[in-house]
Amino acid sequence: MASIEDFEDHCWKDVMPEQDLRIYAPYARETKVGPAPALLAIDLYNQVYDGGAKPPAELVDRFPSSCGIHAHRAVAPTKRLVAAARTAGLPIFFCTQDVRKHARPPGAVSTKRRGRALTADNYEIYKEFPLDDTDILICKQRASAFQGTPIVSHLNLLGVRSLIVCGEATSGCVRATVVDAYSSGYSVALVEECTFDQTELTHKINLFDMHHKYADVMKLAEVEAHLAGVARVKVQPVSRVG
Repeated sequence: MASIEDFEDHCWKDVMPEQDLRIYAPYARETKVGPAPALLAIDLYNQVYDGGAKPPAELVDRFPSSCGIHAHRAVAPTKRLVAAARTAGLPIFFCTQDVRKHARPPGAVSTKRRGRALTADNYEIYKEFPLDDTDILICKQRASAFQGTPIVSHLNLLGVRSLIVCGEATSGCVRATVVDAYSSGYSVALVEECTFDQTELTHKINLFDMHHKYADVMKLAEVEAHLAGVARVKVQPVSRVG
């Protein structure tokens, strides 16, 4: 759990003016992972890793959807987050675009961006994040994982009351999902090192805004510590009397 004093200790410190921080001061609070959490990984699919760990501006002509270095930098921390969630026994959800034939009418797209090919290979979950048999894959047509998908019924069935969120893009599908999750009554923890976008400025500004209004942006180490505590509780032996 992060204290109020640490509330602004995040990646946006170098872009947010002091006067803006004063305006947002009423949002300051302690941040934490909520009760009965699940992990939700947003759009960790192949095409955001295309071209390798290079600046997206160098890749955009050939790979217009790649997040380049930002995506690849987040691989190792995201693998740590998934491993911690598995050890703690959390339900784990991945989501990607629905590319099934006849599944969506023309115009049912996640953003207004042009030139994006809806192919099965582009939208397979990246090889660094193999799904377990117990994981749940949500296929969506819009930006939010909550829009027109069965995710709420799945969360209800599993008794989930809060979400730990990671993935991309911070300004797009992550933001849309976080806002819908908050609006649906879920507590949301958003893991800073495991979230990314094509540009650093949009990443930082959107993290800042979600942190103040809809989610608790947390460092990976904080979330890992919380999940380690959950795992310890689950393996405690039952005491016997007599």
